[in-house]
Amino acid sequence: MTTRSVLHMLSPRPQVSPFDINMAVDAGFDMIFPHANVESSQVHSLTQDIIFSRGPSGVKKTAIFIGGRDIGIALDMMETTKQAMQPPFEVSVIADPSGAFTTATALVALVEKQLKEHHGMELQGTRAIVFGGTGPVGISTGVIASLAGADVTIIDHLSLDTAMQLANEYNRRCGCNIKGTFASSGASKAWLVARADIIFNTTKAGIQVLDQEILESATRLKVVGDVNAVKPAGIEGVKYKDIGAPLTTAPNSPGAISVGPLAVGNIKYMLQNAMLRDLLLGEKPVYFDFREAFIRARNLV
Repeated sequence: MTTRSVLHMLSPRPQVSPFDINMAVDAGFDMIFPHANVESSQVHSLTQDIIFSRGPSGVKKTAIFIGGRDIGIALDMMETTKQAMQPPFEVSVIADPSGAFTTATALVALVEKQLKEHHGMELQGTRAIVFGGTGPVGISTGVIASLAGADVTIIDHLSLDTAMQLANEYNRRCGCNIKGTFASSGASKAWLVARADIIFNTTKAGIQVLDQEILESATRLKVVGDVNAVKPAGIEGVKYKDIGAPLTTAPNSPGAISVGPLAVGNIKYMLQNAMLRDLLLGEKPVYFDFREAFIRARNLV
């Protein structure tokens, strides 16, 4: 009898993301089982139910996907799955809460490439700001860019305390060095934009966070990246398919270029698909989080 491949999808939220289920189908898993409302205290026992039910050969056709929206919870859940493994009963695990790791790594890798190609610069030593920086994609973007050498500030639209608290939390957790601030007015956004080499926009879809009036404050801007695929653009002047197109809405930074949401989405899709497929290929279990995703995203771009 042929052993069928099985993916167990764990989420602390009331439902498992339909997007991630579709991605798992496209990656070729035979059977997909969503587990919603999973509490952290349940992960150890669930993992052992998964690994002990198929035998040493069956576990090679079995994998775990960790979703949800909170990247800290997802990283903790992944660590718990590692602790629950009992060799030779081990399965591969991927964490991609809210698609944040694959989206953020695609975004940072594309911006990094454009920075090199158009400005001859590395992320090291650049000043980057992340609008929507306290959401899962924003935090992930900040962590990844910081670990790559950028001086990163994540921005909340209302609360300085929230931004600083999350920056401190993920600095401890991930070994990065991000800062936190807030910007609720055009003037406060313009102040930040004027000092930035790189702007990442990870705010909610359909909200324009930076218009041309604010962008006119930019005098040293090199690259912007926007993941908002719903009109209006999160950063005015960024088009969906942009990869290195001039950002004409920032006239005082004439070399500024843009990366659009469909360019990011294309890399994100290829990245998540490849990592899902690779869960079943190796003889030894693998654990994929934002670190592995960034390595692969850099290769893909």
